[in-house]
This record gives sequence, structure tokens and C-alpha cells, in this order.
Amino acid sequence: MTQTREEKKRQTRKAIIAAAVRLFDLKGFEKTSIEELAKEAGIGKGTIYTYFQTKSEIFYAFCEEQLEFIHEELARKTDPSAPLIEQVMTIFMGEFLHVTRNKEFGRFFMQQVLFPPEGDRNRFAEVDNKWLELLFSIYQKAQQRNELRSDIDLLYLAGHFYALYVVVVSSWYAGRIETEEVAPGMRMLFEQVLEGLAPSPQAISA
Repeated sequence: MTQTREEKKRQTRKAIIAAAVRLFDLKGFEKTSIEELAKEAGIGKGTIYTYFQTKSEIFYAFCEEQLEFIHEELARKTDPSAPLIEQVMTIFMGEFLHVTRNKEFGRFFMQQVLFPPEGDRNRFAEVDNKWLELLFSIYQKAQQRNELRSDIDLLYLAGHFYALYVVVVSSWYAGRIETEEVAPGMRMLFEQVLEGLAPSPQAISA
């Protein structure tokens, strides 16, 4: 009985998040009401408040769901010893496909991530820390395999890759590249960076 109840709660939470993504995509974040979210999710308004107090909390729940999705993608598509390029491609293509399922919501998501509201910085910091924890672990293992120089600050490295990801996503939104060009374009940019960040042969043999 407990497992059934917990599964129902998990499904209701996911239904609320999915409804929010659809409505934020259709109407925008500000113009979407809690009443509309409840109707779209097929539940009562009071039920939403059992899970989330504000629309912002629903958005952060989506961010956490996104991280879970990326973890699952990594586990399914790569292993911890896979080349760094394969792992970062899995991460960033996973994020791209996850957040742009609904194009307008993806636009809102990117805006919130790049320019978080003043009062929400602490909540974004929590999500950022989980994201960085994932990336740092991958980068450190790549350093141990001599794929990356050991003198690189991992925070700046994470920012470097994310900046390239943003370039590709913004190009897609601007219509400069088509969906089928996203993965090869991203891979090309990542490979160019990794060529310059790899240790020199002398450093590896030393």
C-alpha cells in the first residue's frame, strides 16, 4: 500500500510539472495561473499546493527533473570510462532535447538559467551546485585519463562548455541552424576546445 501511495504521489508531481511545461509554453510563465495548472493536470487546485507553493517551485522541480534525466542518459548511453567528448555530448544534447520539447518553454528556461531573478538566486545555486558536481566528477576522471590538463580550473572549464552550448542553442532559436545540425555543430565546437585543453605529449610521458 505504501509503495502504491508513493507511486501515485510521484505520478501526480510529474503530471503537475508536465502541465506547467505545456502551459508555460502556450501562455508564458506570468500569465499561467495555478487554477489553469490544476485543470491542465486534471487535479484540484488544493492538490497543487500540497506539492508546490508557487509556480517558481514547479520550475525548480523541472530543473531537478532535468538533472535526473541527464543522469539517466549518462548511465544508459555512456560509462564512466567513455571518452570525455562522448560524455559531454550526452549531457548537453540530453539537456537540449529535454528543455526544447516545448520551444517557448525552452526559451523561458534559458532566460531563467542565464539571468535568474534576484530573489531566486539561492534556489538556482542549489541546482547549479548539483549540475557542477556532475560535471566536475566527469572532468576529474578525464584528467586522470590524461584527456585534460590537470592545471585547468574546473569551474571555468564548466563555464566554457556551457557557453558553447548556449551559442548552439541560441543559433537554433534564431533559425541559423536546423535541429539536425545541433549535434554535429556542438560536437565540432567541443572537439576544437578539447584539442587545445589536452596535455601535450611531453607532459603525458613525463
